[in-house]
Amino acid sequence: MGTTAHGPQAAHWVCSGYNWLLALPALAMVTPYPGICWWGSCSHVDPMWDLPQDELCGQDAKQSPVNIDRRRLQRDRGLGDILFEGYDQAPPGKWRLTNDGHTVMLSLASELVSEHIAISSGGLPGRYRALQLHFHWGSPAGNGSEHTLDGWQLPMEMHIVHMNAKYRTLAEAKGHPNGLAVLGFFFQVGDSVDLASTFRLGTLLPHAGRLSGYYRYQGSLTTPDCSEVVIWTIFEEPVEIGREQLQAFVSTLHFPAVGSTLPRMTNNFRPPQPLHGRKVFASRAATASGGSPHRVPHQLLSPLLLLALLGPSSPAP
Repeated sequence: MGTTAHGPQAAHWVCSGYNWLLALPALAMVTPYPGICWWGSCSHVDPMWDLPQDELCGQDAKQSPVNIDRRRLQRDRGLGDILFEGYDQAPPGKWRLTNDGHTVMLSLASELVSEHIAISSGGLPGRYRALQLHFHWGSPAGNGSEHTLDGWQLPMEMHIVHMNAKYRTLAEAKGHPNGLAVLGFFFQVGDSVDLASTFRLGTLLPHAGRLSGYYRYQGSLTTPDCSEVVIWTIFEEPVEIGREQLQAFVSTLHFPAVGSTLPRMTNNFRPPQPLHGRKVFASRAATASGGSPHRVPHQLLSPLLLLALLGPSSPAP
C-alpha cells in the first residue's frame, strides 16, 4: 500500500465525478519513475525493488500484508460497525488520477474533499480523513491481492488510505503508530456487474449490510518506506468485478520502461509478511473459522472499474 507520490515526470489529469474513468487509458503508457522496480516488475525469487533493501521493509515485527488465518483469530467484541462519512455522496472538489509507476491511484487529498470523506468508530482511535485509493492485482495466470484469507490469494485488492485527523500532514502522521488507517477490500471475479452512473465511493464497496464483518491488525505500508503506522481493516466480503474489467487492468497498464522494453503492470503486490506474534482481531460480525473465501455475494455490486478501458474514450489533459 503506497502513499501519494508525485515525481517530476508524473502525469495527472484532474477529473470530476464519474469522468475520472476516462483518464485511465492515457495513464497506461506513463512511466513516471524510470529505474524503480516495484514488487511485480522485478525478476527476483523473492519479489523486491531493484534498489538497496530498505531497513524498514526488512525484518521489523509489524510488516504488511499478512495472511488472515480465520482459525486463529481473536474475537474483539469492541470492533463494531465503522462509521462511513461522505461515502454515499459525490463530494465537492476534484479528483486526481495518477499512474505512479506501480499502481493506479485516485487522490482524494484536497482539503475540501478529505473533510467530506472520513471514517471513525469500529475501534478506530479517532476520525480518519480519506487521502487516496489504489489497487493491487496479479497477472493473466494468477491472482494479485496483497492480503490472503486462509492462505487464499484473491484476484485483486483495493486500499482506501485515511489519515488521522489529529495530524496536519502525512509526514507528521507517519511518526505515530495510529497515524494511518487503511480499508482493504478483496475483489473476486463474477460473470457480470452493475456499473454505477455516478461516482460515490460507496459504489466501490460491498453492500452496506456486509460491512460489519472485517479483520483488524496493526501493520505497515506495503511499499517503501514500509512505515509501521497503519491500522489495517480488511473486509471479509469481496467486491465482485467482471473478468473483462480485471483483464483490462492486466493488459493495459505498464510499469516504468526497462531499456527499450515497457513491461505490463502485473503482480504489483507484496507477499504476506510474518505476524511475529501479532494478533489479528475479528469484528463482532466477522467469520472467525476456516473456510474458502470464494463465496458469491448476495447481490452484484458496482465497482465501476475500468469502464473507459473497455471503450475508445480518452481524456483531455
